[in-house]
Amino acid sequence: MQQRTPSSPAAPVAFITGANAGIGRVTALELARHGFRLFLACRSRERTQPVIEAIRAEMPASDVEWLPLELSDFASVNACAEAFLERGLPLHLLVNNAGLAGSRGLTQSGFESGFGINHMGHFLLTMRLLDRLRESAPARIVTVASRAHKRVGGIDWEAVRKPTATALGVREYGVSKLANVLFSAELGRRLHGSGVTSYSLHPGVVDSEIWRTLSWPLRMLNRLRLVSPEEGAKTTIHCAVSPEAAGQTGLYYSDCRPIAPSPVAQDMALAGELWRRSSEWIREGQ
Repeated sequence: MQQRTPSSPAAPVAFITGANAGIGRVTALELARHGFRLFLACRSRERTQPVIEAIRAEMPASDVEWLPLELSDFASVNACAEAFLERGLPLHLLVNNAGLAGSRGLTQSGFESGFGINHMGHFLLTMRLLDRLRESAPARIVTVASRAHKRVGGIDWEAVRKPTATALGVREYGVSKLANVLFSAELGRRLHGSGVTSYSLHPGVVDSEIWRTLSWPLRMLNRLRLVSPEEGAKTTIHCAVSPEAAGQTGLYYSDCRPIAPSPVAQDMALAGELWRRSSEWIREGQ
């Protein structure tokens, strides 16, 4: 993708979830510097407004807008996608960034909290925007996963439809991140030759709001091994705009380079089954 000035009428369009904090905020700022017109899909206008103001303070000509999005609720995801599509704009970049770790319970749409927010919400959003991405090709879909996917050996299809079973939700978080990697790989396979490329990535263990549901002592312990949001966003930006990544699709990245995910994350039969079940679940939930 060519770098353009923010005022360019041909500015590429990017849609970012969870851009109000952490690596999402840094990603939004960096993409604005690359000349993108931005749509920041987040739960709260109040919490997103400081990001919009920071972008406009640095780049007054930037075109940036908030869209309301609650990933735990299919109705909200559909409304958010429709609000974007109604504008009739192209879409060159979708960054599935939002996520939650250590959450517990059941989402409004009937899924284990981590799986419902981290995977199902983004699956539905991507499906709703996919035709526009194809029409706008070359385009990219970047999904922020985690090396936590390596800690689990598969997906329990019954468990992802029940409230969080473990005390801290750590295992469930790993399942949701495995789903992110599998989904991105399957997207790469299904979109091969379309001009739309797909990427998943490990950003590092980032000091961000993703850990907000953990207890205070665990958050403090966790911070001993965290990297800054600026460091964490580097691989997202690489996948989003670098010429080196342009011809690659369906791969998993860490430190701005493709690496092998876990063996189970390379199971294309499992990726296909996840796609099939996720598609059925969103049809049931409409």
